[in-house]
Amino acid sequence: MRVVIVSESFPPDINGVAHCALQTARHLAARGHEPLVVAPATADGPEADAGAPCPVIRVPSLPLPGYPQVRVALPSRRVAQAVAAHRAHVVHLASPFVLGARGMAAAARQGVPAVAVYQTDLAGYARTYMGAGEAAAWRRIRAVHAAADRTLAPSSAARHDLEAHGVPRVRLWPRGVDGHRFRPERRDPSLRAELAPGGELLVGYVGRLAPEKRVELLSRACGLPGARIVVVGDGPSRASLEGALPGAVFLGRRTGDDLARIFASLDVFVHTGPFETFCQTVQEAMASGVPVVAPAVGGPLDLVDHGRTGLLVPPLDADAVRDAVWSLAADPALRAAYGAAGRAAVAGRTWEAVGDQLVEHYADVLRARTVVAA
Repeated sequence: MRVVIVSESFPPDINGVAHCALQTARHLAARGHEPLVVAPATADGPEADAGAPCPVIRVPSLPLPGYPQVRVALPSRRVAQAVAAHRAHVVHLASPFVLGARGMAAAARQGVPAVAVYQTDLAGYARTYMGAGEAAAWRRIRAVHAAADRTLAPSSAARHDLEAHGVPRVRLWPRGVDGHRFRPERRDPSLRAELAPGGELLVGYVGRLAPEKRVELLSRACGLPGARIVVVGDGPSRASLEGALPGAVFLGRRTGDDLARIFASLDVFVHTGPFETFCQTVQEAMASGVPVVAPAVGGPLDLVDHGRTGLLVPPLDADAVRDAVWSLAADPALRAAYGAAGRAAVAGRTWEAVGDQLVEHYADVLRARTVVAA
């Protein structure tokens, strides 16, 4: 099967969209399919794609004002040319909004089925960054996804939001996790001694440091006796967060085995953002055997079994975050039980398993097109 993956982001970018697009391309190539990726150009140049599992076509792009880590594709004919030249059976739209909309248009003109993967709560981001524009964002989302043969939502909450806003043909498709890389055995005593020289409880956050992630909600937990906040990631909010989280350790952007070692060395993982359609870092913490505290909204509702693998708290409530961390800090046995249950809960969520589910979605839309044509 020849698949063109049109993604709003791709490595070396570090975010959920880029990571999922990479894992999709890897899986398709490993299963003998022929993927091709179309993504915005990065500042790294052609060498950025040296380790990619398939050919990558880069579209001219510009950095987003105020957030240069995010690049937005410029109008280009390369998307349509790529779909035609690859003789695509399916066009896969990863978090379509700008580049993905062009991919959808190209697929429609060329009569190629399209599967749109919903990943980013753009309406929530519009509220955060502009204070308005939520309705306009949903109009854009609905227009792109309604044209697709199938939309794949990463969580039950995301599926409900899409259907409530008039998006048709929505199915559930979760995300995988690398349980070999993220595992409890990577817990590192030397790293713990470096981060917590006094034997403090390590409470970690991993992700972008941006306004929509609401990392400042960890501020009350900073005051807990015997606790040390560890922040992994980078972004436009880093400077303000360093002031808002006194005593916290900021490790910057980490990836690969280094990131896995940090995850496994934590005692509690906290995610604070209320706009997660899935929340991959929660899965990675669970795979690492670390109990999770997350807001009771969006993707974490599917991932965290409250009172068994972690704790769900009211969104945007710093006191609730502090109280949840304190309850886990006071009970090492409970932390161990939650961590073990979390690891067991994600054991079957491999990228191979969810990748095979994705291929079945492709096959379904191809069969449906064949039936209509007949």
